[in-house]
Amino acid sequence: MCCFFNKNVNNFNIFCESLRKKLFICTNQTINFNIFIMKKLLFAAIAVFGLTSVNAQEGGQTAKGKILIEANTGNAELGNTGIYFSSSDGNTTFNLGLDGGYFIMDDLALKAGIGFGSIKPDGGDAISTTSYRIGAKYYVNSMIPITVDLTGASLKDRDENPLWLGLGAGYAWFISDNVSIEPGLRYNLSMNEDFTDEGVLQVNVGFALYF
Repeated sequence: MCCFFNKNVNNFNIFCESLRKKLFICTNQTINFNIFIMKKLLFAAIAVFGLTSVNAQEGGQTAKGKILIEANTGNAELGNTGIYFSSSDGNTTFNLGLDGGYFIMDDLALKAGIGFGSIKPDGGDAISTTSYRIGAKYYVNSMIPITVDLTGASLKDRDENPLWLGLGAGYAWFISDNVSIEPGLRYNLSMNEDFTDEGVLQVNVGFALYF
């Protein structure tokens, strides 16, 4: 009876030892598998971050060497290179224009623009206008455009023409890789007091293309 009992105990001990070894092997395999997966995920995250950084530096919308084409809502009083139309009490004003720029370094573009339009007062003759703009545009963090420029206009048969120093800021909402919508505020300081000595605060909505 004792021999039978001892034999069963020995068999049970052998079974437990075998089970312990199997559990140890499975546990080690599970730990090793988890470490393997974590390494792969970490490597993938580093690779994605690296590619994102390269794209931001070399292929971003505001990277050095990119070309910028934009159209903005305008203001008839300023003489502008934007797009504007107004008709009220028989007075009609319109303007069509575009700005273009080149990024001489990341986030900094030099710009120039031109616009053509007409001002027709009620019962009077239309006055043709030609507007121009030169300046610079800097994107803070590649998304907050700050602009400084000179805007002028030539009004047909007028002795005095407007000339403005403009400072603007806004936000570039990139709706695709090559297109942004840029709402913003702009303050225009008159540089020709014979035309006007008052500044003009302007609300703009711009549309920009990047190539």
